Amino acid sequence: MTDQQQIKDRPSSRNVTSLKALKPYVRRYKLQIGLIGLFLTLAAAGTIAIPAAVGQVIDKGFMADDPDTINLWFWLLFGAATLMAVAGGMRFYWVSWLGQRIVTDLRRDVYSQVIRMEPEFFATTRTGEVLSRLNTDTTLVESLIGSSASVAVRNLLMLIASSIMLVVTAPSLAGVIGLMILLVALPVMVLGRWVRRLSRDAQDRVADFSAHGDETINAVPTVQAFAQEGRESDTFAGQVESAFDAQKSRIFATTILIVLVIVLTFGAVTFVLWLGAHAVLDDRLSPGQLSQFVLYALLAAGSTASLSEVWGGVQRAAGAMERLADLLTATNSLPKAEEPAVFPAGSVGLAFSGVTFAYPSRPDEPVLKHLDFEVNPGETVALVGPSGAGKSTIFQLILRFYDPDSGRVLIGGHDIRDYDPTDLRAALGLVSQDVVLFSGTAAYNLRYGRPEALDEQVRDAARLAQAHDFIHALPEGYDAFLGERGIRLSGGQRQRLAIARALIKTPSILLLDEATASLDAESERLVQQAIDEASRDRTVLVIAHRLATVRRADRILVIENGELVEQGTHDELMRDSGLYRRLAQLQFPDEVAEPEAVDTI
Repeated sequence: MTDQQQIKDRPSSRNVTSLKALKPYVRRYKLQIGLIGLFLTLAAAGTIAIPAAVGQVIDKGFMADDPDTINLWFWLLFGAATLMAVAGGMRFYWVSWLGQRIVTDLRRDVYSQVIRMEPEFFATTRTGEVLSRLNTDTTLVESLIGSSASVAVRNLLMLIASSIMLVVTAPSLAGVIGLMILLVALPVMVLGRWVRRLSRDAQDRVADFSAHGDETINAVPTVQAFAQEGRESDTFAGQVESAFDAQKSRIFATTILIVLVIVLTFGAVTFVLWLGAHAVLDDRLSPGQLSQFVLYALLAAGSTASLSEVWGGVQRAAGAMERLADLLTATNSLPKAEEPAVFPAGSVGLAFSGVTFAYPSRPDEPVLKHLDFEVNPGETVALVGPSGAGKSTIFQLILRFYDPDSGRVLIGGHDIRDYDPTDLRAALGLVSQDVVLFSGTAAYNLRYGRPEALDEQVRDAARLAQAHDFIHALPEGYDAFLGERGIRLSGGQRQRLAIARALIKTPSILLLDEATASLDAESERLVQQAIDEASRDRTVLVIAHRLATVRRADRILVIENGELVEQGTHDELMRDSGLYRRLAQLQFPDEVAEPEAVDTI
């Protein structure tokens, strides 16, 4: 099972050990944690001092009828409250700061890890699920660090300190309170696991509708073209209702937990108060001691109840951190060379030597079989063949999105596994049929592969790709916003902009993947001119369904069922290759004497 399958199939754990993954992030901010600890202790000390001050006010002030004593203890009471307020405010500031800081680091690291994963990762992990982890799950972790953890520590301190003061004030009654606290803790342990399981299920339902929404919103034209708005809306509505039902179950379980804990807690306090009242009547306690004991009992009860609520939040955060840790620890299956070779400058050749490859999701169905061919430096070579022959897979291997199962892919005389993948891809220019543009300006998209490019270099690349005129004609020129995925441009304009984006990198090898498919004649003519300009003085490998795109190639490789079956020029292949002639028939009917059934290239 791959790391990606484990991410999707991993069962819910029954403990909070996944929170250990936060240790490296927490350790970075020892000073802030020290300040939180200081202010937390001061706030707890101020809170614990208040019941003692109240008890002294009653016994030494009211009961003794001494105004000076009353004044003194009221000032001390005000001082304790002020200390609690100031220290509590500072604690809140630093805890909130720490929560936001750690979640910022966590989101950055998760995104940095995911953006470097190989394509197989995204074949087995839904984009919406990853986004849900980046947003929803990190928010749960932020809530834990920025709130729940501090509340838990504060209430734990309060519980310990108030328990000690209960023993000091009235040992006999303290024993009863201790027994009651144990009775409160039992449902927390039992119901807490239930809450966590339901929370994990609720998070999964959110991931489901996030994935569906991301997929359909990014494909709105297709949805509308097939008139499926109603069906997709119903599907999404069903998914959000399923998420709501899961949240209802979680809320119901949490409600039961809170109600039970509060009833048990304050039932215990009421019982102890009844015992204390009888102790005062029997002169075993003073009124001030009883008041002090009651306040400490309330503090202990409130701390216990808060801990029960916090525990549910801790378990939800543990589930979220488990999912995030899966992303952080996912490994890229493509190994890197310990001492990568330096990628050669200028035009370079490439070769496939005995390459056999099957996609990891279909290991028993090889796409390429013992493939051998060479492309000389500066040569333009076209790949043609039926759909599914393996042409696009060849590009995937050149870009090292996958490694071959056997054989080698060589560029510049080196196995591409000897290069750092980043250096390798920086030297390659890719133009695909399905052009992906980013939400931004024309200049931003052109500079995507080379952010440091000067304005003049951007314009030169655009002119070379026949894109300068239409970009210059936009209302704001190169600073014009192109819309989501370049929706404001036509198909031909997007293709030419993609060619310019590839050229601005001054690539050693240019990969053109069906770059003129589905274009009108004028757009194809302009894109073909751009390709001709781009092909000068560099190695070019081009795929096309339309043979007009590849007719002027120096050499054509005919691929069928993952094997090289023919190679030569267009004229040679039209004369000697039956497969190529069939593929060419629709595009060049005059070249074939007898029409016959054809495959698309």
